[in-house]
Amino acid sequence: MLTSETISADFPWLSLSILFPIVGSLIVPFIPDKGEGKEIRWYALIISLITFLITVAAYFKGFDPSKEGLQLYEKVSWLPDLGLTWSVGADGLSMPLILLTSFITSLAVLAAWPVSYKPKLFFFLILAMDGGQIAVFAVQDMMLFFLAWELELFPVYLFLAIWGGKKRQYAATKFIIYTAGSSLFILLVALAMGFFQGGIPDFGYTHLAQQNFGRGFQLLCYSGLLIAFGVKLPIVPLHTWLPDAHGEATAPVHMLLAGILLKMGGYALLRFNAQLLPDAHAQFAPLLIVLGVVNIIYAALTSFAQRNLKRKIAYSSISHMGFVLIGIGSFSSLGTSGAMLQMVSHGLIGASLFFLVGATYDRTHTLQLDEMGGIGQNMRIMFALWTACAFASLALPGMSGFISELMVFVGFVTDEVYTLPFRVVIASLAAIGVILTPIYLLSMLREIFFGKENAKLISKAKLVDAEPREIYIIACLLVPIIGIGLYPKIMTDTYISSIDGLVKRDLLAVERVRKDQSTIISNPHLSIGTLEAPLLD
Repeated sequence: MLTSETISADFPWLSLSILFPIVGSLIVPFIPDKGEGKEIRWYALIISLITFLITVAAYFKGFDPSKEGLQLYEKVSWLPDLGLTWSVGADGLSMPLILLTSFITSLAVLAAWPVSYKPKLFFFLILAMDGGQIAVFAVQDMMLFFLAWELELFPVYLFLAIWGGKKRQYAATKFIIYTAGSSLFILLVALAMGFFQGGIPDFGYTHLAQQNFGRGFQLLCYSGLLIAFGVKLPIVPLHTWLPDAHGEATAPVHMLLAGILLKMGGYALLRFNAQLLPDAHAQFAPLLIVLGVVNIIYAALTSFAQRNLKRKIAYSSISHMGFVLIGIGSFSSLGTSGAMLQMVSHGLIGASLFFLVGATYDRTHTLQLDEMGGIGQNMRIMFALWTACAFASLALPGMSGFISELMVFVGFVTDEVYTLPFRVVIASLAAIGVILTPIYLLSMLREIFFGKENAKLISKAKLVDAEPREIYIIACLLVPIIGIGLYPKIMTDTYISSIDGLVKRDLLAVERVRKDQSTIISNPHLSIGTLEAPLLD
């Protein structure tokens, strides 16, 4: 919890991990290049790999998973009259996602190897985005968080608008309208919380966590943040930008969207809604769980009906993020830990599937499942890679998706904060998504590789099998997917202390809400200062 002991950094690891790729991106325009991007891509790969090594060094040199409080803490006064500081640090909620960000970005740079159109601009954006996304998870100041949150909007917009497909302008415009518009709620809430006590504002997470915000104020802030982060997660019905964005994006952009961008929403819900606004979370949590079930079922059914390969995987991602919502809405350490693991797991699995979508499109030049079929004999290694990643997505035992979803299920079902009928209904409905996922994924594999043979496709397309670069990228993703699936403690131990502290804070808030509701019921003449949470037992 943020009120626990804070450990300052002996070396500015996190600042270095944020600033190094951003400064590296600024050098890109000055690198001599013949126009094909050969020199630029090597430079970008080196910068991204060094950034990954910096985050790994930060974990091993300055992070102790057994401690709950903030570590690797750095604070420098920036604009003191406005209450703005450069404040970064890491705890169990942020450290796994910092590592995931730098890891996925380095693989995305390798996935972007074929990019030859405006390569300087492309790799400039991907490096700048690397630092910005690490900053989202590392900063410890809400106004700085807003600035980092906004930093990644511009690169994604250009990725879609310049390197996207036929409807790239529509997808890019829709993305910026949804995400930039919803970000206004973050700014308004940050200002409201920072100026809550008057005087010089303080936007630091530690300061905000210690404030005695009134319950009505918390509910108002929670509502605004839920909209902002719900767009990014995304939560149905705020999700429609994502299938359009994925439908027009290239493979490396897919990896950044699915592997990192969606996790920003889940992380922010844990950090702000659950941690800084616990009384409001105690009352909104049932809604999160209901929204999670809607995500799982609606997106799974929609994915089932999609004939476009990119949109099918995009809706599959939305469905899987529903388990994150259920885990965040639970008041058990196991369920919330499952939500955290699901974010890491889906980041790896989503990146692998979307990379394979891009690799398959490069060969077939079509995304329509009706136009594919019979390519399994020509692309046997590609089929094996697709099968392994699809099994991970459908939560095959022994892979990370299985253990994360199991933790969410068991954590929620055993959560005695909720009534038994509510738990039974929610678990039963969520199970529908678990059943649908293997059906549409295995059916997808059959149609791509062993469906009715498309003679025109086979005769004209260059159906070469997977290249060494592609095999390496998928192997890098499958190693942690299988490793976490076989031994989940390798990941859960990094954040369990922080999750336990978060859950304890929220359980105390539940008790306060219950006590207030009991007082109102026993004395109906009192004014009702809180909303009733009928799903709480």
